[in-house]
Order: sequence, then C-alpha cells, then structure tokens
Amino acid sequence: MTPQTSASRPSAASPEAPAEEHRPHPMSRTRPFAWLLLVTSVVGWLASGELVLEKLEKLINPAHTTICDFNPWISCGEVMSTWQSSLFGFPNMFIGIVAFAVTTTVAMALLARAAFSRWFWVGLQVGVTLGFVFVVWLWSQALYAIGILCPLCMVVWAMMIPMFVWTTIRNLEHGVIPAPPGLTRALADWGWAIVALLYVGVIASIFFRFLPMFVPSTM
Repeated sequence: MTPQTSASRPSAASPEAPAEEHRPHPMSRTRPFAWLLLVTSVVGWLASGELVLEKLEKLINPAHTTICDFNPWISCGEVMSTWQSSLFGFPNMFIGIVAFAVTTTVAMALLARAAFSRWFWVGLQVGVTLGFVFVVWLWSQALYAIGILCPLCMVVWAMMIPMFVWTTIRNLEHGVIPAPPGLTRALADWGWAIVALLYVGVIASIFFRFLPMFVPSTM
C-alpha cells in the first residue's frame, strides 16, 4: 500500500475543496448575543417593574405623584391614565414584566450553553418582532396622540431597539430566516449603525415634537 502523494491530494483550488465557511458577525455568536439579550432584558424588566409599582400606587391613590412626573410634557402618571396604556384591557407594563422575563431566561440558557431548535428561534423572532412593533406604536401614540413622554417607557423603547435588530441579524446569519448571503452580511456589518440610526430617529422625533420644552422661545 503506497502512501498518498501530494499530487493525488485535492488542492485548495480543486473542486473537491470545501468552500470557505461563513463566519458570523461577533455579535451574532452565542455568548455576545446572549449578553446583549441579558442586559437589554434585565433593564427592560426593571423599567417595567417600576411602572407596575407606580401603577399600583396610582390605583390605590389617584393623587399619587410618580417618580417621573416632572412637568406637563414628561409625566408617567399622565400617560398611565390614557387608554393606550391598557390596550388589551390591562396595563401594558404587565406585558413587559412577562416578556422580558422570558428573554432573560433565554439569555441565561444560552450562557449556560443550551442549544435550541430552529422552531424556538422562530418563536423568539416572532415575539421580539411583535414587541418591537408594539413599542413603535406606543412611541407614535406618546408623541402624536397623547403628547406626553413617560421616561420609564422610553427606557423600554431603548432596550427593544438593539434586542430586535440583533435578534433579527443573528437569525439571518444562522439561517433561521432565509435571506441572500449578501444582504445578511451587509445587515451584520451595519448592525450597530442601524441601532444608532434608530436611536437618532427617536431622539430627533422627540426633540422636534417637543421643541417648546427644549427651546422655550418657540412657544
């Protein structure tokens, strides 16, 4: 039996050589993504929890002043009194308490090296997407219908943006969501830029909607 010579081995350029394996963006890898999911979930859960406590105080004492009642434009208490704050017949913050607890559990499981099937990631994507859509609706209502800002609600908005963007990119890169490789790579490369642009868009919309609060001379 003769040893295989270098000529008989498939070269790197030969058709038999495997194609270069796509390497996910660092934030799409398990541990970095798990840490991002954990931080955004815990902060969102704490903000939702404080909103629950303030809502309970308001139910006990309608004259209660919440910790974020600052002026006519910034008041959690005033926002809590609107129908938008209980869209499904109960306070919206209870949704946050449950939803962020779920994503916190997922993050901890990933840090413990748990592996999930594709259907699980699809379910997480659906849940995070619905949460993001709900937050966008609440943002639009706060700015253009209610006309009052709730700082604790804005903390939840801030956490949902990177959670949604990077959950989507992670699922694109791992094949959970089918997409052309070029689009997937572009979104991954620009992931943090997309997050930053969304933040800038939210901040700009708040600034121009509440311009009299920031620039009194425009009143």
